[in-house]
Amino acid sequence: MADSRIIEAPSPATAAPASGRIARSDAPAGTPRQRIGVFLSRLRRWFRPPRRLKLTREGKYFIGITFGVGFAAINTGNNLLYLLLGMLLSMIVVSGVLSELSLRELTVVRRLPPRAQVARPHLVEIEVFNHKRRIPSYAIEVEDLRAGQPADKRCFFLKISPRSAQVAAYRRTPARRGRDRHVGFRVATRFPFGLFEKSRELTADGDLIIYPAVDPVQLPNNLPGDRMGGNSALGRGSGDEILSLRHMREGDDPRDIYWRKSTEQMIVRERAREVRRDVSYVIDSTHPGSTADDDWTARFERRIRDVASRAVAHIKRGDGVTVRARTGERVRATNAVGADPVLRFLALLEAKPAQATTEAADSARPRATTRESA
Repeated sequence: MADSRIIEAPSPATAAPASGRIARSDAPAGTPRQRIGVFLSRLRRWFRPPRRLKLTREGKYFIGITFGVGFAAINTGNNLLYLLLGMLLSMIVVSGVLSELSLRELTVVRRLPPRAQVARPHLVEIEVFNHKRRIPSYAIEVEDLRAGQPADKRCFFLKISPRSAQVAAYRRTPARRGRDRHVGFRVATRFPFGLFEKSRELTADGDLIIYPAVDPVQLPNNLPGDRMGGNSALGRGSGDEILSLRHMREGDDPRDIYWRKSTEQMIVRERAREVRRDVSYVIDSTHPGSTADDDWTARFERRIRDVASRAVAHIKRGDGVTVRARTGERVRATNAVGADPVLRFLALLEAKPAQATTEAADSARPRATTRESA
């Protein structure tokens, strides 16, 4: 159960709220196909129930007892049984009215973290604002809905006072990289008797980029100025590495004097010139055939995880990293911008068929035209 805290606020957060109100377009569509699509969408909204009602286990027992009392009252004609039947039916009516009052005029806002990573938990905040002036909402359960994934995370709010908000958070650990699409909320309540669960769905879009997992990598110690994938460069400069020792000449910095060797004549330390290391990685994102098999997909995901781990290690060391795919996409990151561009690129990199990639490259290549002269 997620912990919740009460926040007295005059209005909800600045994020786009999910209020469940259907937006109507006043301007009619132009083409007949558009007009038919608008008519069908309105027809679906008309026949879609605004609330969904589901019986709980206690509710099933309650309905069974109500039918039994009603059958006995009709057969016997006992006034006490009729009175008991009326009380049971009135409880059903009261349950429907109070649950409807709890679900009315609620706004739900989702706050996603700036970044998330595979196998690392992150928090998602859910804020519910009660716009009613005098009536509080009780036993509100908010379920965060994601496209293509089962809804498994919920937040519970015991009481939301009138014109105030409550915030709760749930913890989630992603299992795969990519774009995590949040499509809306399912707001439900079992208030007041727990016999029925009444719910409504609210639309609220939100995307969260899940970065690939990063493992600790021990990089080899290269010489100063090594350029991986290129030629090595080594020269005199003002870096931190010591290149050699020599006799002091006019114009040398006195701070470079090496006093241990300076007995008869001053000896200075000659420093190496610092050259930024550039690292390049290539990822083959094209698979043979129309669909990728499980073995190729597993190798592709392992390659992305390995490149992400090495790229983060190089960026922490101060190197420049370039990652490119066989299809032509590429990204570059340095210590100044951080590893976010590389991790985002790897998170959104998708596999493509090799045949489709070849045809796209052939169509993009300019064709030479020749003229025959008679």
